[in-house]
Amino acid sequence: MLSTVTATAVSRPILKVECTMKRPFKVMAEKFPTFLPRDVEKIKDTFALKLAARIERLPVSVSFREDSIMSSCVTPLIRNETTPVVLLHGFDSSCLEWRYTYPLLEEAGLETWAFDILGWGFSDLDKLPPCDVASKREHFYKFWKSHIKRPVVLVGPSLGAAVAIDIAVNHPEAVESLVLMDASVYAEGTGNLATLPKAAAYAGVYLLKSIPLRLYVNFICFNGVSLETSWDWTKIGRLHCLYSWWEDATVSFMTSGGYNVTSLIKKVSQKTLILWGEDDQIISNKLAWRLHGELSNARVEQISNCGHLPHVEKPAAVAKLIAEFVRETCRCKEVESIS
Repeated sequence: MLSTVTATAVSRPILKVECTMKRPFKVMAEKFPTFLPRDVEKIKDTFALKLAARIERLPVSVSFREDSIMSSCVTPLIRNETTPVVLLHGFDSSCLEWRYTYPLLEEAGLETWAFDILGWGFSDLDKLPPCDVASKREHFYKFWKSHIKRPVVLVGPSLGAAVAIDIAVNHPEAVESLVLMDASVYAEGTGNLATLPKAAAYAGVYLLKSIPLRLYVNFICFNGVSLETSWDWTKIGRLHCLYSWWEDATVSFMTSGGYNVTSLIKKVSQKTLILWGEDDQIISNKLAWRLHGELSNARVEQISNCGHLPHVEKPAAVAKLIAEFVRETCRCKEVESIS
């Protein structure tokens, strides 16, 4: 998300996060995993606290490290016969992005996973592996092969859409269908950042973690949010940055060249739902139609009065659209099996 910030802000109506649940959301003291940074206790957002308490680490064996990576994720309370939904996150973020939408997807009866992309989130990376695109791809695939073992609906917001496309094309057996939200898929990787001297790269990463920059990004993404809420969301968004390995992992990704998936888009064979906030000030919603034209089996749903992160700003709308898409995909499978 941060890598795509533009310097222009356009006024939008006051942000109101809409999160409608069938059952009352209980506010109570949460017990957090001991591996989370202690600053999690400074967060006030009850949805973030609830989801943080559910984060766990599962072992993932990869070819580029001798021992397994204890990989952070949120596992489903519900296991059923519907296609599992796997939620990725955006650039330099974590599964806590899904704090408002995740419980709604569970309320809808979906088997829902939230997965932290290698190099971000809350995995144990004290023995730092490479964090380039190929390593991120293998890490996800081995996670899927070990713990999910069924084709999934893979959901990618912002840069997570590029991650999702990369996985879908290279491992089509793992991905039944895609949901791409406000997709950052036309950037040419990390651009000039890939050639920065190490000292300059680390200086840039230090800025990336800074509170003023994170507050500014919230201002761009969510025009009208209160300072108190923006401050709390900043604490949520940079929580994973407090690990000792975070700077090295981010520099590893930046200098590797990052994601450049433009040439892969037309190779996507999976059915795709494209979601886009109509008021996205970071990535123009005109690109939704370009993406639609380059995918062989896709449809577009635009979300009104919404910016770059619909799953944060309009979780009820996003959960409804994803649930309908999953059920529609399941019905198509049933028809195919009968015929």
